[in-house]
Amino acid sequence: MKVIICGAGQVGWQIARHLSGERNDVTVVDNNAELVRRATDSLDVQGIAGFASYPDILDRAGARDADMIIAATHSDEVNMVTCQVAHSVFAIPRKIARLRGQSYLDAIYSDLYRRDHMPIDVVISPEKEVADAALQRLSAPSAFDTETFLDGKAQLLGITIDETCPVVNTPLRQLTDLFSTLRSIVVGVRREGTLFAPEAGDQLFVGDQCYIFCHVEDVRRSMEIFGKSHRTQERVVLIGGGNVGLAVAQALEKRTTRVRAKIIEKNREIAEIAADELERTIVLHGDGLDGALLGEANISRADAVLAVTDDDKTNMLAAVRAKAAGCPMAVALINDPTLVPLMGPLGIDAYINPRATTVSSILRHIRHGRVRAVYSIGDAEAEMIEAEVLSTSPLAGKLIRDIDFPEGVLVGGVLKDSKLHKPSGKLRIDEGDVIALFTMTADVPEVERLLQVSIDFF
Repeated sequence: MKVIICGAGQVGWQIARHLSGERNDVTVVDNNAELVRRATDSLDVQGIAGFASYPDILDRAGARDADMIIAATHSDEVNMVTCQVAHSVFAIPRKIARLRGQSYLDAIYSDLYRRDHMPIDVVISPEKEVADAALQRLSAPSAFDTETFLDGKAQLLGITIDETCPVVNTPLRQLTDLFSTLRSIVVGVRREGTLFAPEAGDQLFVGDQCYIFCHVEDVRRSMEIFGKSHRTQERVVLIGGGNVGLAVAQALEKRTTRVRAKIIEKNREIAEIAADELERTIVLHGDGLDGALLGEANISRADAVLAVTDDDKTNMLAAVRAKAAGCPMAVALINDPTLVPLMGPLGIDAYINPRATTVSSILRHIRHGRVRAVYSIGDAEAEMIEAEVLSTSPLAGKLIRDIDFPEGVLVGGVLKDSKLHKPSGKLRIDEGDVIALFTMTADVPEVERLLQVSIDFF
């Protein structure tokens, strides 16, 4: 597949890294020559320095025979015009744009993206993706990472194994025997910095970070088995009232279970906008690092704090200060992946990487086969892929034990006739089933082959 990626920032670079690693023909375009050089030096991609919306630049990037264009520059307008030029001049069949402006994303204006207007096939909103990720973190407070799959019936939980875990040093096959009715499976383990798909004889050790795929009804029980408590979140403090903080607060207000939320926002104008948009959320104007203001927000009585400003260091310090003031759970928004190793030593419970969530969202729309969801794990080390099994797939009609999966692939769950099944060797995969697979990045091409389908479904 020939792909043009416009924008060589963190999102564009990560997408290029994924696609070039899977032997696609990738060209990166950016008006910053240094970013283009970084991409071409470190990845197997071609690079063009110039403005992505200029027809001559796209022509040099190979737009005349490209299969897809991904517009992920920092400008919404450049992304939109790039897709228009890609459609009108070069007839590129698949166009994906990252848009931040809330007005562009309003449902009442969705007609804008029709093929005879502004032809964009997929619109990705980083703020919406990040807000969803923040709400996911709140749903499983003892997990450092979480995502839902299979129509909301399954959840991926990332948890750290500590001394309180009752099943430490127990082979995974014994867990299946001990908890036969538990609908969960360990699909990934990170040990001493290395992520791998475990085998039945592997054990879990203190310090391991383990990824568990489980039925949503068994989340609480799964957490208890792995030594984690499951707390309800009734009081939440948000540091930052911009697009992300506002989206999270609005989502919390819509919940059927009452959640009391407060926002602390440093910029008066942004604070006033948030106050106008929200009905039940208290908005405080001031610095989220101010101890007195945190006290006014009753941070010691809050169940969780979410630091979601646009500054990584502010988010980290605010999370640390909130924990020091007695808040049991702190989640920080972190754009710079090199800061992530500091989370543990600083006592920050979980983090959200907006670029990773955006990358996951884009990958969902470019994978081969009838892929319904993709979640990027760690530093692009692995993916959780959810896909519908089609009649052309080698999986269709086979028992799981008879399928030749690569070593780095494990089945997390199977949705069959709207019912979630825990994977077992004698479970048969049929056409129309939806399967969730944990896949090491190196094995993604082979998984795509197993999910293979005609070009019509791209």
